[in-house]
Amino acid sequence: MPGTEFCVFTEPQQGATYDTQLAFARAAEAAGFDGFFRSDHFLRMGGFFSGEPGPTDAWTTLAGLARETERIRLGTLVSSVTYRVPGILAIQVAQVDQMSGGRVELGLGTGWYPDEHEAYGIPFPRRRFDLLEEQLAIITGLWTTPAGEAFSFDGSHYHLRESPALPKPVQDPPPVIVGGAGLERTPRLAARYASEFNIVFQPEDVVVDRWARARAACEEIGRDPETLKTTVGLTTLAGPTERDVARRAAATGVDLAGFRADHTFCGSAAEIADRAGRLIEAGARRIYFQVLDMADLDQVAYLGDEVLPQLR
Repeated sequence: MPGTEFCVFTEPQQGATYDTQLAFARAAEAAGFDGFFRSDHFLRMGGFFSGEPGPTDAWTTLAGLARETERIRLGTLVSSVTYRVPGILAIQVAQVDQMSGGRVELGLGTGWYPDEHEAYGIPFPRRRFDLLEEQLAIITGLWTTPAGEAFSFDGSHYHLRESPALPKPVQDPPPVIVGGAGLERTPRLAARYASEFNIVFQPEDVVVDRWARARAACEEIGRDPETLKTTVGLTTLAGPTERDVARRAAATGVDLAGFRADHTFCGSAAEIADRAGRLIEAGARRIYFQVLDMADLDQVAYLGDEVLPQLR
């Protein structure tokens, strides 16, 4: 099954210091994963809690990892348009791309969790999709404006005048990830601005349907659908025996019976490889294994040693 990439996806707002994230990212790199991606949230949600303090800022963390890893790609899944103005976000991502030698990817979305906005005094407007569209236009415009030329933008929400459009990233430009299960507008935005269209935590029929909508949106604007990477992410509990899987479920506060029945990767290497293989056959060009317990480096090693070889 050549051509598919495999990444880990973490939720550090559930409790993870920078040192914990560094150890996890290095373990993922050593295990052969292609990328380390983290959520961009500022408040713990229900469910698993590691006991470590939080939150940590996603782009500050990725800047550190850029200097302390060697090969693995780094990014957010996804940053919210409510957290940062687009000009500053473009600078942050470009700088981290330089620091990493060209290994950064930006996932960007509308944001959805009002409690974290209230907790940290972040405005949370009701209508955020227009913000996303304008931010995508601004960020990609700043990155791709030729060196020495200025960039201006006059939108409904953001106005940039004669920006020097610096710094430039190493990549030309860094990959942009747009995702979501929306039926129309999200696929259209992905077709126009993104290099990757991602669906997480959905059953296979929904995943395949949304990929098809994104590819159709590409065709509508004259873009080759093959240039849009279709990807999927699922929460993961893995182990060589049922006892190992049950132990990991208990450690993360998961009801194993319900978890197995949900849209997840769960079980032995063979079970996980079987499900991942079906998604690859359906069109997945990248798979994200969401791992909640970042202290469980043995699970990362197991996925790398036993699952990835079956998929590659």
